[in-house]
Amino acid sequence: MPNKRSGGGLTGTQQAAKFLGVSVLSGAVLAGIALPAFGALGLAAKGTVEGFDEIPSNLKTPPLSQRTTILDSKGGPIATVYSRDRTVVPLKDISPYMQKAIVAIEDARFYEHGAIDLKGVLRALNKNAQSGGVSEGASTLTQQYVKNVFVEEAGDDPDKVAEATQQTIGRKIRELKYAIQVEEELGKKKILENYLNITFFGQQAYGVEAAAHRYFSKSAKDLKLEEAAMLAGVVQSPSRYDPVNDAEEATKRRNTVLQRMADTRDISQEEADRAKAAPIKLKVSKPKNGCITAVSGSGFFCDYVRKTILSDPAFGKTEKERQRLWNLGGLTVRTTLDPRAQKAANEAATSKVNKTDKVAASVVQVQPGTGKILSMGQSRPYGLDQKQHETVLNLAVDNKMGGTTYGFQVGSTFKPITAAAALEKGLSPAQSFSTPWKISLPMRSFTNCSGSPAGTGTWDPQNELRTEAGTWDMTSALGKSINTYFAQLEQMTGLCETVEMAKKMGYQRGDGKKLGENPSITLGGEESTPLSMAATYATFANRGTYCTPIAIESITDPEGKSLGVPKTQCSQAMSEQTADTVNQMLKGVVEDGTGTQAGLSDRDNAGKTGTTNDRKDAWFVGYTPNLATAVWVGDDIGEKTSMYRITIGGQYYDKVCGGCLPGPIWKIAMTGALNASETPAFNPISVPRGRVKERDKERPGDHEKPGNGGRPGGQEPWPGISIPPDLIGGGNNRGQGNGGSTGGDWP
Repeated sequence: MPNKRSGGGLTGTQQAAKFLGVSVLSGAVLAGIALPAFGALGLAAKGTVEGFDEIPSNLKTPPLSQRTTILDSKGGPIATVYSRDRTVVPLKDISPYMQKAIVAIEDARFYEHGAIDLKGVLRALNKNAQSGGVSEGASTLTQQYVKNVFVEEAGDDPDKVAEATQQTIGRKIRELKYAIQVEEELGKKKILENYLNITFFGQQAYGVEAAAHRYFSKSAKDLKLEEAAMLAGVVQSPSRYDPVNDAEEATKRRNTVLQRMADTRDISQEEADRAKAAPIKLKVSKPKNGCITAVSGSGFFCDYVRKTILSDPAFGKTEKERQRLWNLGGLTVRTTLDPRAQKAANEAATSKVNKTDKVAASVVQVQPGTGKILSMGQSRPYGLDQKQHETVLNLAVDNKMGGTTYGFQVGSTFKPITAAAALEKGLSPAQSFSTPWKISLPMRSFTNCSGSPAGTGTWDPQNELRTEAGTWDMTSALGKSINTYFAQLEQMTGLCETVEMAKKMGYQRGDGKKLGENPSITLGGEESTPLSMAATYATFANRGTYCTPIAIESITDPEGKSLGVPKTQCSQAMSEQTADTVNQMLKGVVEDGTGTQAGLSDRDNAGKTGTTNDRKDAWFVGYTPNLATAVWVGDDIGEKTSMYRITIGGQYYDKVCGGCLPGPIWKIAMTGALNASETPAFNPISVPRGRVKERDKERPGDHEKPGNGGRPGGQEPWPGISIPPDLIGGGNNRGQGNGGSTGGDWP
């Protein structure tokens, strides 16, 4: 083998001969650029010969970027999202007229030549030489396809696009080498199919299927002769021959294509003339790209799905891999969104709060036991037009997923978490405290999880009203939302135990930071989000088991292959008895407590109201055994507005409270989402009661009713006893373990 080098490559003579052949066949690079002086060509040739073997031997055809379809849990469309509006279809699903038209106008000898058309090259060279410029090109359809692959691979990177389209000899020779290989490996029909799927047809439409839908609102397989000719004509210059903006120019170009088809005998002259006489009849479908087009106000949920794919390692180890998956698209994403629940949540969010109001509302629903996010609605529509009061700020989620910087203080909606921590430690629901409307507690009596005092000095919590002084048990304190009671309950239970319970129940800060170990956490001092609160309360509904929220049920790629998706992770946060007890106590909130305006009359339901200092945030978070819903109302723009003497949704409020605005919103959302025929009940349990005395009026309460206490014979554990906080478990006592009862009786 004397002509081979020891390394198996070609000799210098062979390389030069090979390059010379390529250069000649390329016709000074296919007449696609002006002929350079021979001296310059010689310099270019030298450089190209040296780099010839460096050109990859295999054409790297990237998967074509396509539209991703996002579906609800029933298979209905939510939105389509794409960086390229493209739907790849096989050649059999493309009209024969379209196939013939594109070949006739772009490369009439396509089926007769190889990767290059020598006759076309010589013809173009002659014409260009006569005109003194570049009046005709000679790139074959195969070469155009190769160029489009490079452009597609460049994506939206302007530097890479410029490199892929630069008018240089080196690029043309590279394209030629790839074109030769493509001809050998793919064959004519596959090349034509790929070309029709990759080519840009203007009006944001990539590929013939998207183009057929854009201009004619039909599939590519249904294109008529005159329609196919128009699309084929657009390819050369999508802006110049745009039929939407210049019907006259588009018609001239279409007729040129029709005549070329007649000249090549793809159609008869009679057919061509008849098609030429027909006016262009467009039925334009406007591009619907992105979450801004989502149905039933689900744009925020759609964006949450997008951010999940871009951030979760299940979709790629690196950010770059996940971004590539999203940009390539072609995915079918089946989500957890329930269309009925979403419609109800959207209607609820907008029913009591207008998009033009100073404040906004957020509604989110989670299914207990599965973690599925069923809905996500807001009073302001999803979008970028601030003049129309649109926003892309998702008030339901944390900052990483498109929410506010910190989230929102949750007010008294945190109190049930403290109650759960107390019950797990072994304290009875009958535990009573007698307090004035304002108390002072030493910070050293609260111990954080590192064993250190929470601070120095005193903490001075107070109730909203001076009249809220008296003796309370756990049930009445939840119903009336007594701050001083829960401050003392946290002191007895332990600050660390309270924080740990919150973590177990999925309570998370909106900024992603760890929960602060401050006594004020029991009154909602640690910011969170509506989604976090809905998932936290779903723990009660699910009898103590917390499940992480999820938004995606399944994903398939363009080939129909299933991709792995994040699954909910469930863990026991408290005993079933503790959850059942909290459920019964929170039923009282909606029956005769601060949440009566939210209560549902046809089924078991429970919840808690919450407001923050100066009424800057108002909440209602509640649930049935099969649905948990969180509602937040507050200022989402700039300095937070105090909701005193304010008009919201056309209604004047002297002061906004959790039960009077978020509560009714919650009721609308729940009523619309729930099936009237499915009314599961909470697990029944007897809840011990303690002494309750509001100011000068003593209320006998349920503790005097027979059967309460959950003990044999209905005896109370500590009838009529009010226990000071320092007597049991107070001071620096953090307690050991959970201490919760696992049986059906309270100790």
